[in-house]
Amino acid sequence: MRVLILGGTTEASALVKGLDPRIDATLSLAGRTSAPKREPVRTRIGGFGGAEGLAAWIAENRIDAVIDATHPFAARIGRNAALACERTGVALLAIRRPAWERRQGDRWTEVETMSEAVLALGETPRRVFLTIGRLEVGAFATAPQHDYIVRAIEPIGDALPVPRLTEIAARGPFGEAAEMTFLAERRIDILVTKNSGGPATYGKIAATRALGLPVVIVRPPQKPAVESVPDAEGALAWLRAREG
Repeated sequence: MRVLILGGTTEASALVKGLDPRIDATLSLAGRTSAPKREPVRTRIGGFGGAEGLAAWIAENRIDAVIDATHPFAARIGRNAALACERTGVALLAIRRPAWERRQGDRWTEVETMSEAVLALGETPRRVFLTIGRLEVGAFATAPQHDYIVRAIEPIGDALPVPRLTEIAARGPFGEAAEMTFLAERRIDILVTKNSGGPATYGKIAATRALGLPVVIVRPPQKPAVESVPDAEGALAWLRAREG
């Protein structure tokens, strides 16, 4: 079986590690990280050229199944995968990790977009911890009164031109105890993050709850209604069923 895995997540890593050796798998990464984690399967870097380009690649490489194991906020590739598989008649499965749910003690302001997240900070200067990746930090340039602490895998360069900015390069997972220490030492007033679900970065959510800190949290985008499972184990079971 020839399988294309659209990856870049912990679920994708778990999936490729559990693959049957008889499966001929290609892992595709978007290329947004300069030094991606090495995986034990053939890996390609970069986009396909939209749904049409992805469909052509699937056909050219005689792919039997596609697994969309991309980030919950990677809405475009999710749509492209659905369209490409519909056009080529190739089976598609999505790994859709459940979003985090509000618990007692959480002080969440839920928003739909990053622009709404900026507004939710208010006018009063605050020490803001941003864990939204590097591609969308520029939205906060319209609120330069705040002190920003940005944690991301890659440097953000000049994407956030504000007077008070601290960059921290780090890759998860991040545990609750370490996050509590970080928030306290950095004197964080508020966290801005995406509701990406999963355990790898939940530590910051648990830590803000324990410390009573407010959180501005962006809801995940809608994705196409395709067959889905919540984790890598479900995807491996799906592949085994298709192998017969």
